[in-house]
Order: sequence, then structure tokens, then C-alpha cells
Amino acid sequence: MICVLLVAGHGTLLETQIKNDVTGLYGHLAGVPKALLPGVGGKKILDFWWETVNTRQLFSEVYLVTNADKYKHYERWATANDFPVENVVNDGSTTLDDRLGAVADLELAIRSRQLQDDIMVIAGDMLCADQNFDIAQVIRFFRSKSGELAIYYELEEGEKCCSRGIVEVCPESHRITRFLEKPQEGVTASRLASVVFYCLRKETLSYLSDFLLQQPNVEDKTFGRFWEWLINEEKLPVYGMKLPTGFQLIGQVGLSDYTKWLAHYSAKQQESPAKPITCRSYARVGLMGNPSDGFNGKTIAMTISNFWAEVTLVESQTLVLLPHPLNDPTEFGSLQDLFRISRKEGYLGGLRLLQATCKKFYQFCSKQGIALTKQNFTLKYDTNIPRQVGLAGSSAIVSATLKCLMQFYNITEDDLPKPIRANFILNVETDELFITAGLQDRVVQVYEGLVYMDFSKQLMEERGYGEYIPLDMSSLPTFWLGYLGDPSDSGRIHSNVRQRWLNGETDVVEAMKRFAQLTDEARAAFHTKDWPKLAHLMDENFELRRSIYTDDCLGPGNLKMVQLARQFGSAVKLPGSGGAVVGLCMDPDRLVEMKRAFQEAGCVFCLIVPHSPSKSLESSK
Repeated sequence: MICVLLVAGHGTLLETQIKNDVTGLYGHLAGVPKALLPGVGGKKILDFWWETVNTRQLFSEVYLVTNADKYKHYERWATANDFPVENVVNDGSTTLDDRLGAVADLELAIRSRQLQDDIMVIAGDMLCADQNFDIAQVIRFFRSKSGELAIYYELEEGEKCCSRGIVEVCPESHRITRFLEKPQEGVTASRLASVVFYCLRKETLSYLSDFLLQQPNVEDKTFGRFWEWLINEEKLPVYGMKLPTGFQLIGQVGLSDYTKWLAHYSAKQQESPAKPITCRSYARVGLMGNPSDGFNGKTIAMTISNFWAEVTLVESQTLVLLPHPLNDPTEFGSLQDLFRISRKEGYLGGLRLLQATCKKFYQFCSKQGIALTKQNFTLKYDTNIPRQVGLAGSSAIVSATLKCLMQFYNITEDDLPKPIRANFILNVETDELFITAGLQDRVVQVYEGLVYMDFSKQLMEERGYGEYIPLDMSSLPTFWLGYLGDPSDSGRIHSNVRQRWLNGETDVVEAMKRFAQLTDEARAAFHTKDWPKLAHLMDENFELRRSIYTDDCLGPGNLKMVQLARQFGSAVKLPGSGGAVVGLCMDPDRLVEMKRAFQEAGCVFCLIVPHSPSKSLESSK
């Protein structure tokens, strides 16, 4: 692949204002070409781009196209920066009036140097907010597509569409469906701005000459017009890749705009490593419908503040994943200590969850056309979610890790919407770590609060995710949670039910349909605040589950807790895969007695504190 850096524009406005500046602050910049002006971090703007593309493994040659007026400046720059002087192309123009235009400058380089390869073209006088993006990732994405590639970013607040080329991008295919050169407000809802940063296949280079033949006026020989013609009229496949950073062409801007954007981007650079990023995700209890989430059913679940997983990300020189001292032990008191810990907790701590999430995140962004910055970080985690009791502890760690990564790399809700985020978390666990899991936990941990979920086959096949509806959390009754102190018999809870369901066994298929019906009835009970009705439905949910999973599969520990709760007149069911029970007791006095009984039976008992999304927003302010 060949890279062409374009620096042939005539910045008459900026140059004139620098020359006439009376403050004396910019006198040393008089006559300096735009691309050689100071950029972010003090280095010249062109220095940054040369450092970015000066990689033999990526580019066989790099060319620089300039004008005759500033040619000597760039020749001197080339000799000082180990840039091959013979690769500096002079377009012959000396004023704004006799300029060739950006597309003609690129075509000149291709024709005069007889270039016959894929080409990356970049404006060398473009300020970049974040100078650590991975250009190799851009090339890999381009290679994965059967078309051209245009880089875009999301406009910042205050930036107007009418000053940029705006792209509309299909979120599934990443193909640019429409290109609008500096549209008026209201013409498009898109705020995705294209910049002079493109990849063109060698088979498409001839279109440059075809386009120029149709454009007699130099004002129209811009890349904005070229892409409008290629995409909107010629219908050639052009794909978009997002860089989570801002860009500003110096172009025809004045001194105030140049200094404003330089200060803005420089401030962003200084802010980036300042604060650690800490995110939490919460345990959940399945209140109705589970385990039908894995069988195209419906469920209602709720996040709880009692238990959480917290992940902290700090920028660092190298990428480091720190083991948790309790969950990922590397030191033991003795061989006997190692034996006992390994026998009780196994070998699978949280470190694998961090690693799998990071791997899947990079893979997702690469596939979705989001180029990440080349920043490293250190990740550590903490959690108080009890292990092996079905409260979604693993997915909470994955969810919190994903939140940190999204914030660190400036990935927005539009880049990774909530329904897709839930799928992402599930895929980390099922595809990477082979953990048996359903969507319920991931959905409720992403949305937070009390959530109704419909995983019907039609919805899942049509769009890849279900219908997720947050429910009102005001005036909820007091739910309680009990779990085993030693949940050693909870691991067989999923049994062979999935295979029986896939085989079309009537009892299992009908049970999953009934779980969905119970969930719809429970949703109505939440709406009318009919708590006795909800309690009855919770009991029916457990009995239905018991009928298809059998007592042997549920295990004596789970059954003991259910029987104990019923002795005190409480509704009770399993909130997850086993090892814990969730209940609803309408009698406060009997609730106190039941708590004592659970504790005396060797179980842990607590009243549930619901966690709502509004609390997360308040804590992040």
C-alpha cells in the first residue's frame, strides 16, 4: 500500500493573519506552511502524520504533494526528517487562484509517479485530537471490505454540519449510504463527519480522472464533491470507519480558529491520563420467568445494590491485568492451603474475564469499523458478589470492564447500543470462556433497575435481540435473598433440559411457554402493585421449574432453602442458576423469624436493596 500526504493547499487567510498579527505572539510563524505549524503537543502537524505512516511494514512508499510556493519549505523539512526528497511532488501552483484542487493533486501524484497500488490519502495539515490511534487497524478494516474506505468522526458539541462532509452509514454493513458535502441544518440527522483520510483500491483510481473531466471549476475538485459523485451517483461501495477522536483541517481557517482548536485538542491531551476510570455493575435477581431466557421465553429481573463488581482502569505504559488477591490467588500459606482453596473455588477467577473482555472488545471494534487509539492501561477488579450462587457475578465483572473500556476509548452509546452490549457480554462468556449462560443477566446489568425482557424467537432471529422494557421501581415490596454458605451442589442446575427442549419434548416446550405467561402476569402485577398476586406467581414459577428440572437436579441445598421459606408463609423461587433463593414475605414479623431460621441453618440472609439506573447517574456526577 502507498500513502499520499496532501499539503498543497494555499492558506492565504491564516498566513495573512499571522503576518499581520500585532501581538507579536506569532511573528516566528510568518511564512510557515500550514502543515508545518505547531500541532498538538508542540510538534509540527506534519511531523505527527509522518511518524504515523512511516512504517515499512504498512506502506511501501510515502509521497508528499505540495505547491510550488511552499516547495522549498517541504524540501527542507524532508531532509531534516529522513523523508525521501524525491517523493515530494510539486504541483506547480503558487496562488489560491491557480491551485489544482485536492483530487487533482492526488491524481497528479498517481500519474506522475505511475502508482499502481492501493492508496491511503491523508491531509497533512489536519489537526488530530488524539494522536495515538492505530493506523494498522484502519488498513486491516480496509482489507476486510470490498470497496473504498472513508474515515469519519462524531462532531463535537458546537461543530456544525454545514462546515463538513457528512456521511450516513449503515450500522450493519458499515457501508456509506449517502455523502453530503456541507449540508444545511436539517437535511440529515447524521453528525458523522468525513475527513480527508481515505483508502482507495487500485482498481478505483481511474475514477479520479473520470471525475476531474466532469469538473471544469477548481472549486469542485474537492474530495467532498468526489465522494458525493462516487457514492451518490456512481453507487460504488464505500465503507466508513470511525475514529473516536476529533479532526480539524487548517484549510481556509483564520488564526483564531487555528489557535482555538489547537488549545482545545491540547487540553484534551493533558486531561486524558488524569483520572482513573472506575465502573460498577450489580448483581441481579431473577424475579420471574427464569430460566426461560435461554429458551425464547420472557423474564423479569432486577439489579440489587447489596452486591457489585467494580473495575478500575488507569492509563499505563504497558497493558497490565492485575490479579485479585482473593479470587486469583498466586500465593498460598501451604500446599494444604492451595489444595483446599482449589477444591472449593476451582481455578477460574476473574482475571480470565478481564482478558476475554479486552480481546472481544478489540475484535468487536475492528469488525465494526471503529479504530482505537494506541493507549495502554492497567485493569484491576474487586467484587463482593458471592460465588456459585447464581447472582451473575461473572457477567457483572465483564459488564463493568466493558464500561471502563468504552469510556477510556470514547466509545459511545451509538457505537455500542445497550441491546448489542448485552449480546457482547454474553458472547464473552459463551464464545470465549464456554460459560453456560442466558441473556437475562447481561440485559438487566446493562439497563439496570427492574427490567421486563421478551426473548421470543421471532425477535431474536429478526434483529438479534429481544424487547427490553424498564419497569417502574417506585413502592416496591421488600424482597429478601438467602444463599448457601457452601454452594457445592449448585453446579448441575441446567441439567439436560436444553437438549430436551431442542428435541421438542412437549413438557419442556410447554413449560417454557408457561414461564413466558407467568412473566406477562407478573408484569401486570408490578404495574398494579398487586403484591399477593406476584407472590403467588413466584411460587408457581418455582414449581414449574421443579417439574422439568427434578429435585435431583435442583439439589438438596436449594430445596432446603425453599422449604424453610415456605414454613414462614413466604413466596420463594430461584433467582438464578442455583445456590440462592429470592422471596417475598408480606408479614414483617414472620420475615424476622425467617431470617433467624435461615441463619441458624447455615445460610446467609439479607433484605434486598434494589438498584435503579438513576442511582448510577447520580453517583457518576
